Amino acid sequence: MTASTDSQRYRQISLGLVVLLVGLTVAGLLLGSLPLNPWQTLLHLLDGDPRLAVIVLEIRLPRVLLGLLVGASLGLSGAALQGLLRNPLAEPGILGVSASAGLGAVLALYFGLARVTVWALPGCALLGALLATLILALLAARDSNPLSLILAGVAVSSLAIALTSLALNLAPNPLALSEMVLWLLGSLRDRGLSDVALAIPFMAVGWALLLSAGRELDALTLGEDAARSLGVGIGWLHARVIGGTALTVGAATAVTGTVGFVGLIAPHLLRPWLGYQPSRILLPAALTGAALLAAADLAVRLIPTRQELMLGVVTALLGVPFFVHLLLYTRRTAP
Repeated sequence: MTASTDSQRYRQISLGLVVLLVGLTVAGLLLGSLPLNPWQTLLHLLDGDPRLAVIVLEIRLPRVLLGLLVGASLGLSGAALQGLLRNPLAEPGILGVSASAGLGAVLALYFGLARVTVWALPGCALLGALLATLILALLAARDSNPLSLILAGVAVSSLAIALTSLALNLAPNPLALSEMVLWLLGSLRDRGLSDVALAIPFMAVGWALLLSAGRELDALTLGEDAARSLGVGIGWLHARVIGGTALTVGAATAVTGTVGFVGLIAPHLLRPWLGYQPSRILLPAALTGAALLAAADLAVRLIPTRQELMLGVVTALLGVPFFVHLLLYTRRTAP
């Protein structure tokens, strides 16, 4: 396959994903629990119906925007981590960032800080993510081996989960326990534009760090020694990818709770079409992650259940079979 054909396919897939995202965004704004079809919703909105304007602009719009931002963050960080660790099973949760952000949010609920200010919960979640990143950075500085980094992430994640379980076990009352459990399950429900404003700055910095690592991740596919001979600073590359993951995933977890497996699924959906070169996967993985989460949240809203399903539960139900399939495939194809 020629370079021009590769570039053309890359542009076509990227354009197709953008069109899909536009369609999902429109669907997310016009579809919901109201007994109105999209055309009726649009007509009422154009007629200036104030109640419908509140529903679309203050309830649905922040939810749709957050779904796109969070999905893009998870997809991009998953692709970057798989390139950095050279492991097709890697995903953002593997470094313990999601679990640590969840612990920070649970502690905010446990000690009642979330009732003092609306910024306490996302702020504590971000603090937990950044603390996990600091620990990983210190460990990575001692040993940059990908396996060591994975094991360190598993250790950090296990500690965060254990402390979260302890907080749940010692919850002061059933209401606090319910709040903590529901938050950990992950959801875009009842989010506002203030949550979008909180997440965007951290996500934007994280996206810039991850996207800037594309060429160096390409060199890393040849091995660390070959990458060093090409002028790649392995330590600086680790710092950018880990830091970018912490900022993007930490901000995402801070506003939506724990949503897993998007970062695992998105890159794998693209590789049969775009190949295995990390730099070609990063941006399309972000678009694919955004589409996956937007579609999942739309399904959550439209499935006729007594109580709305939690988004994190839906992504886990989809992601676990996908993970098992990848694990079996990887074992079959291993030399």
